[in-house]
Formats: sequence, C-alpha cells, structure tokens
Amino acid sequence: QVQVVESGGGLVQAGGSLRLSCAASGSIFSIDNMRWYRQAPGNQRELVATITNGGSTNYADSVKGRFTISRDNAKNTGNLQMNSLKPEDTAVYYCNIDGWLYGSSWYDYWGQGTQVTVSS
Repeated sequence: QVQVVESGGGLVQAGGSLRLSCAASGSIFSIDNMRWYRQAPGNQRELVATITNGGSTNYADSVKGRFTISRDNAKNTGNLQMNSLKPEDTAVYYCNIDGWLYGSSWYDYWGQGTQVTVSS
C-alpha cells in the first residue's frame, strides 16, 4: 500500500556532503512524521532526525549543526542534507514515515536503506 524509497547514498571523503532523498508513494492521505535512522555494522539502529507534518524538527546530538532534515508535503518527499561528514557517520540510512492512509488506517513504513560511507 505504501512504498518508501531512499536514494542519494554513496562514498564521500570526511568533511564532504551528501543529500539523501526519501520518496513515498501509495494510498497516502498524510505523512505525519518523517524520520531518518541509521545503522552501522554491529550497532543498533539509531534515530538521526525527525520532521513533523508541521515542520518541527529534532536531531540526534551527534548530528546537530551538520545535518538538516526537510520535507515537501505536496510531493510526499523528504531530504536529509548531511554536511561536514565524519567517518563515524558511515552507516545504512533508512527513511521511516508514519501517518494515515485513505480509508483512515494508520501506517508505519520503512525504506530499504541507502549506504553512506565516509572515508578518512
């Protein structure tokens, strides 16, 4: 019913930038929250950034001042701009969305993830 696709990952040197994108499609009435998570090998998945339907944002302390989350409600898309990247930012990044489908059903979906590798 809902598809979530991330893109924009890749290999970048420390200090560089990447822009991740998240595109949602399907029978979506609304996206209430859009979140970016990441998971490095051997680590638990961690919440990186959140943006609400109203545009409020929240960031993990480790990325504050370097990452910016944004969304386009009309297009059901979102972005994570990552600047001043560090090797410790290396991980698979996942987009997670929740909200309401047409027909008043709540949903919570994940994308397949996109790899971000930061070399030192």
